[in-house]
Amino acid sequence: MSTDHDPTALAAAAAQELARLTGVARHDIALTLGSGWGGAADVIGETVAEVPADQVPGFHASGVAGHSGTLRSIRLANGSHALLIGARTHFYEGRGVRAVVHGVRTAAAAGAKVMILTNGAGGVDPAFGAGEAVLISDHLNLTATSPIEGANFVDLTDLYASRLRDIARSVEPSLQQGVYVQLPGPHYETPAEIHYLRAIGGQIVGMSTALEAIAAREAGMEILGLSLITNPAAGMGDDPLNHEEVLEAGRAAAPRLAELLGRVVAAL
Repeated sequence: MSTDHDPTALAAAAAQELARLTGVARHDIALTLGSGWGGAADVIGETVAEVPADQVPGFHASGVAGHSGTLRSIRLANGSHALLIGARTHFYEGRGVRAVVHGVRTAAAAGAKVMILTNGAGGVDPAFGAGEAVLISDHLNLTATSPIEGANFVDLTDLYASRLRDIARSVEPSLQQGVYVQLPGPHYETPAEIHYLRAIGGQIVGMSTALEAIAAREAGMEILGLSLITNPAAGMGDDPLNHEEVLEAGRAAAPRLAELLGRVVAAL
């Protein structure tokens, strides 16, 4: 079977090519850096190699401003290696759910046992202020799809590992936790939709992460999720929503987020 029709084989081929291009045979931890989190790449450790994502099977150049479009191998202080995925494919890009989760499947095939997923998101819970980092405690997947194919019944209890969240909170005790909601996008939500999300337990809303977390769990990885609250969600603030606001919030918070993520990775 060609790798085009077998996502596991495609991930294995991508991991093999990644090892060849970076010279790193195995990556122990992987991070997908969403809006606002890209600066962490420079403080986590020593960059060994950085390759354009579209040189690796199954990856595409990033289609969203605020994402680097590269895959970076970083040597950590303890001698292990982290894979930084700056080429997230979003569900709304229309490439299908396999493309959305190809990065995490490649990370697993490259040897990663821990997957850190970060994003920029809207604050549904008024307790979360713009510019704040929030741990994802659980999620609501409202994309009406799953990355899991066939009769493979994957347990999602403790999907965002309590062990990893405890480590993160030991590093930064002020971190709040919340339930993340993934919607398909690319449009922002209406105030009525945000009211609905609050009613069903959502506290953070965005357009990524949940599908990736499911695929990471299927692949046997532990998952840590972190959201940068870039803005109050629709109806929670006075101003209209726009992507430039998301990017600006990310730029403003970037140094603080990078320092936080660097400390968390060092503690894992």
